[in-house]
Amino acid sequence: MITAILNGYKRPDFLKEQIDAINNQTVKPSEIMLWQNNTEGFDKSLTDTITTASSNKNLGVWARFAFALNAKTEYVCIFDDDTIPGPMWFENCLNTMESHEGLLGTIGLIYNNENGYLPNVRHGWDNPNNKPVKVDIVGHAWFFKREWLSTYWRELPPLGFDFVGEDMHFSYMIQKYLGLNTYVPPHPLHVPDMWGSLKGWEMGTEKNGLSLVPANIHKMDEYYKLLISKGFKIINK
Repeated sequence: MITAILNGYKRPDFLKEQIDAINNQTVKPSEIMLWQNNTEGFDKSLTDTITTASSNKNLGVWARFAFALNAKTEYVCIFDDDTIPGPMWFENCLNTMESHEGLLGTIGLIYNNENGYLPNVRHGWDNPNNKPVKVDIVGHAWFFKREWLSTYWRELPPLGFDFVGEDMHFSYMIQKYLGLNTYVPPHPLHVPDMWGSLKGWEMGTEKNGLSLVPANIHKMDEYYKLLISKGFKIINK
Protein backbone atom coordinates (compact mmCIF):
# COMPACT_ATOMS: atom_id res chain seq x y z
CA MET A 1 0.00 0.00 0.00
CA ILE A 2 2.82 2.45 0.90
CA THR A 3 6.37 2.80 -0.35
CA ALA A 4 8.74 4.86 1.79
CA ILE A 5 11.45 6.75 -0.10
CA LEU A 6 14.51 7.82 1.89
CA ASN A 7 17.26 10.18 0.87
CA GLY A 8 20.94 9.60 1.64
CA TYR A 9 23.36 12.50 1.58
CA LYS A 10 25.42 13.71 4.57
CA ARG A 11 23.55 12.18 7.49
CA PRO A 12 24.36 8.44 7.48
CA ASP A 13 24.08 8.28 11.26
CA PHE A 14 20.32 8.93 11.03
CA LEU A 15 19.53 6.09 8.64
CA LYS A 16 19.06 3.24 11.12
CA GLU A 17 16.72 5.26 13.31
CA GLN A 18 14.74 6.31 10.25
CA ILE A 19 14.40 2.75 8.92
CA ASP A 20 13.39 1.47 12.36
CA ALA A 21 10.73 4.19 12.71
CA ILE A 22 9.26 3.32 9.31
CA ASN A 23 9.26 -0.42 9.99
CA ASN A 24 7.52 0.23 13.31
CA GLN A 25 4.55 2.01 11.74
CA THR A 26 1.07 0.81 12.70
CA VAL A 27 0.50 0.54 8.93
CA LYS A 28 3.53 -1.34 7.67
CA PRO A 29 5.28 -0.12 4.50
CA SER A 30 5.27 -2.44 1.50
CA GLU A 31 8.82 -1.39 0.66
CA ILE A 32 11.55 1.00 1.75
CA MET A 33 13.70 2.51 -0.98
CA LEU A 34 16.80 4.66 -0.57
CA TRP A 35 18.11 7.20 -3.06
CA GLN A 36 21.74 8.08 -2.34
CA ASN A 37 23.37 11.26 -3.53
CA ASN A 38 26.39 10.14 -1.52
CA THR A 39 27.51 6.69 -0.38
CA GLU A 40 30.24 7.66 2.07
CA GLY A 41 29.68 6.62 5.67
CA PHE A 42 26.52 4.60 5.07
CA ASP A 43 26.31 1.22 6.79
CA LYS A 44 26.17 -1.41 4.05
CA SER A 45 24.42 -3.83 6.41
CA LEU A 46 21.54 -1.32 6.45
CA THR A 47 21.48 -0.37 2.78
CA ASP A 48 21.54 -4.04 1.78
CA THR A 49 18.21 -4.61 3.59
CA ILE A 50 16.31 -2.13 1.40
CA THR A 51 16.11 -1.23 -2.29
CA THR A 52 18.99 1.17 -2.86
CA ALA A 53 20.12 3.26 -5.81
CA SER A 54 23.08 5.62 -5.79
CA SER A 55 24.61 8.30 -7.96
CA ASN A 56 28.25 9.32 -8.18
CA LYS A 57 27.04 12.89 -8.62
CA ASN A 58 24.79 14.89 -6.29
CA LEU A 59 21.62 15.28 -8.35
CA GLY A 60 19.95 17.47 -5.76
CA VAL A 61 16.58 17.41 -4.04
CA TRP A 62 14.51 16.57 -7.11
CA ALA A 63 16.07 13.17 -7.88
CA ARG A 64 14.19 11.26 -5.17
CA PHE A 65 10.89 12.26 -6.79
CA ALA A 66 12.11 10.67 -10.02
CA PHE A 67 13.31 7.60 -8.12
CA ALA A 68 9.82 7.32 -6.61
CA LEU A 69 8.49 6.42 -10.06
CA ASN A 70 9.83 2.94 -9.34
CA ALA A 71 7.35 2.43 -6.49
CA LYS A 72 4.59 -0.12 -7.14
CA THR A 73 2.17 0.88 -4.38
CA GLU A 74 -0.87 3.15 -4.32
CA TYR A 75 0.80 5.59 -1.94
CA VAL A 76 4.30 6.94 -1.59
CA CYS A 77 5.90 8.81 1.28
CA ILE A 78 9.18 10.62 0.66
CA PHE A 79 11.22 11.62 3.71
CA ASP A 80 13.99 14.15 4.20
CA ASP A 81 17.02 12.53 5.78
CA ASP A 82 16.44 14.36 9.08
CA THR A 83 12.83 13.21 9.48
CA ILE A 84 11.90 10.48 11.98
CA PRO A 85 8.13 9.74 11.89
CA GLY A 86 6.02 8.74 14.85
CA PRO A 87 4.59 5.20 14.69
CA MET A 88 1.11 6.38 13.61
CA TRP A 89 2.25 8.67 10.79
CA PHE A 90 1.18 6.45 7.88
CA GLU A 91 -2.11 5.65 9.62
CA ASN A 92 -2.64 9.37 10.20
CA CYS A 93 -2.02 10.17 6.52
CA LEU A 94 -4.37 7.45 5.27
CA ASN A 95 -7.13 8.70 7.57
CA THR A 96 -6.55 12.28 6.44
CA MET A 97 -6.70 11.26 2.78
CA GLU A 98 -10.26 10.03 3.32
CA SER A 99 -11.49 13.50 4.28
CA HIS A 100 -8.84 15.79 2.76
CA GLU A 101 -7.46 14.25 -0.40
CA GLY A 102 -4.32 16.08 -1.38
CA LEU A 103 -0.60 16.33 -0.83
CA LEU A 104 0.20 15.74 2.85
CA GLY A 105 3.26 16.62 4.91
CA THR A 106 4.57 16.98 8.43
CA ILE A 107 5.35 20.70 8.28
CA GLY A 108 3.24 23.13 6.30
CA LEU A 109 3.71 26.76 5.35
CA ILE A 110 1.10 29.43 4.80
CA TYR A 111 2.69 32.35 3.01
CA ASN A 112 1.85 35.89 4.08
CA ASN A 113 2.11 37.53 0.67
CA GLU A 114 3.15 37.05 -2.94
CA ASN A 115 6.33 39.12 -2.66
CA GLY A 116 8.48 36.52 -0.92
CA TYR A 117 8.29 33.20 0.86
CA LEU A 118 9.32 34.84 4.15
CA PRO A 119 7.68 35.45 6.56
CA ASN A 120 5.27 32.53 6.75
CA VAL A 121 3.16 30.64 9.28
CA ARG A 122 4.07 27.02 10.03
CA HIS A 123 1.79 24.13 11.04
CA GLY A 124 2.67 20.57 12.00
CA TRP A 125 5.40 19.33 14.33
CA ASP A 126 6.61 22.91 14.87
CA ASN A 127 3.12 24.28 15.59
CA PRO A 128 0.79 21.39 16.50
CA ASN A 129 -2.69 21.24 14.97
CA ASN A 130 -5.61 19.10 16.14
CA LYS A 131 -7.31 18.93 12.74
CA PRO A 132 -6.06 18.83 9.15
CA VAL A 133 -4.87 22.27 8.08
CA LYS A 134 -4.84 23.55 4.51
CA VAL A 135 -1.46 25.09 3.70
CA ASP A 136 0.40 26.38 0.67
CA ILE A 137 3.20 23.83 0.70
CA VAL A 138 4.54 21.00 2.88
CA GLY A 139 7.99 19.66 3.59
CA HIS A 140 10.17 17.19 5.50
CA ALA A 141 7.79 14.38 4.47
CA TRP A 142 5.47 14.15 1.46
CA PHE A 143 2.64 11.60 1.42
CA PHE A 144 0.75 11.27 -1.85
CA LYS A 145 -0.77 8.95 -4.42
CA ARG A 146 1.84 7.46 -6.74
CA GLU A 147 -0.19 8.40 -9.80
CA TRP A 148 0.36 12.08 -8.97
CA LEU A 149 4.02 11.73 -9.92
CA SER A 150 2.99 12.02 -13.56
CA THR A 151 1.63 15.45 -12.69
CA TYR A 152 4.74 16.35 -10.69
CA TRP A 153 6.89 15.87 -13.78
CA ARG A 154 4.46 17.44 -16.23
CA GLU A 155 6.54 20.62 -16.02
CA LEU A 156 10.27 20.09 -15.54
CA PRO A 157 12.17 22.14 -12.97
CA PRO A 158 14.04 25.10 -14.42
CA LEU A 159 17.82 25.04 -14.52
CA GLY A 160 19.66 26.46 -11.53
CA PHE A 161 17.39 25.14 -8.79
CA ASP A 162 19.04 21.80 -8.02
CA PHE A 163 18.81 22.14 -4.25
CA VAL A 164 15.52 23.99 -3.66
CA GLY A 165 11.96 24.19 -4.92
CA GLU A 166 10.86 20.56 -5.05
CA ASP A 167 8.30 21.14 -2.27
CA MET A 168 6.76 24.25 -3.81
CA HIS A 169 6.73 22.58 -7.22
CA PHE A 170 4.62 19.64 -6.03
CA SER A 171 1.90 21.80 -4.46
CA TYR A 172 1.83 24.07 -7.49
CA MET A 173 1.53 21.20 -9.95
CA ILE A 174 -1.32 19.36 -8.23
CA GLN A 175 -3.14 22.67 -7.74
CA LYS A 176 -2.76 23.62 -11.40
CA TYR A 177 -3.49 20.29 -13.08
CA LEU A 178 -5.51 18.26 -10.54
CA GLY A 179 -7.33 20.96 -8.57
CA LEU A 180 -6.00 19.46 -5.34
CA ASN A 181 -4.81 21.20 -2.20
CA THR A 182 -1.99 20.63 0.27
CA TYR A 183 -2.61 19.73 3.92
CA VAL A 184 -0.91 18.99 7.20
CA PRO A 185 -2.59 16.00 8.91
CA PRO A 186 -3.41 16.33 12.62
CA HIS A 187 -0.37 16.81 14.86
CA PRO A 188 -1.98 16.93 18.32
CA LEU A 189 0.33 18.46 20.91
CA HIS A 190 0.17 15.53 23.30
CA VAL A 191 0.05 12.72 20.71
CA PRO A 192 3.48 12.78 19.05
CA ASP A 193 2.92 9.23 17.80
CA MET A 194 0.81 10.83 15.04
CA TRP A 195 3.51 13.27 13.97
CA GLY A 196 5.50 12.94 10.79
CA SER A 197 8.66 14.24 12.47
CA LEU A 198 9.67 13.63 16.08
CA LYS A 199 13.07 15.33 16.06
CA GLY A 200 12.55 18.26 13.72
CA TRP A 201 14.38 20.86 15.78
CA GLU A 202 17.10 18.50 16.91
CA MET A 203 17.94 17.13 13.47
CA GLY A 204 16.70 19.87 11.16
CA THR A 205 19.03 22.51 12.56
CA GLU A 206 22.04 20.23 12.27
CA LYS A 207 24.88 21.72 10.17
CA ASN A 208 24.04 19.77 6.98
CA GLY A 209 20.55 21.26 6.60
CA LEU A 210 20.14 22.73 3.11
CA SER A 211 17.72 25.40 4.37
CA LEU A 212 20.52 26.86 6.49
CA VAL A 213 22.71 27.68 3.48
CA PRO A 214 22.36 31.42 2.59
CA ALA A 215 22.57 30.77 -1.15
CA ASN A 216 19.72 28.27 -0.92
CA ILE A 217 17.56 30.72 1.02
CA HIS A 218 17.93 33.20 -1.84
CA LYS A 219 17.09 30.48 -4.36
CA MET A 220 13.95 29.46 -2.42
CA ASP A 221 12.70 33.03 -2.60
CA GLU A 222 13.54 33.18 -6.29
CA TYR A 223 11.67 29.96 -7.06
CA TYR A 224 8.68 31.05 -4.98
CA LYS A 225 8.38 34.27 -6.99
CA LEU A 226 8.71 32.29 -10.22
CA LEU A 227 5.75 30.06 -9.28
CA ILE A 228 3.67 33.07 -8.26
CA SER A 229 4.36 34.60 -11.67
CA LYS A 230 3.18 31.35 -13.29
CA GLY A 231 -0.12 31.39 -11.40
CA PHE A 232 0.47 29.59 -8.08
CA LYS A 233 -2.48 30.60 -5.90
CA ILE A 234 -1.57 31.05 -2.24
CA ILE A 235 -4.10 31.07 0.59
CA ASN A 236 -3.42 34.66 1.66
CA LYS A 237 -3.60 36.17 -1.81
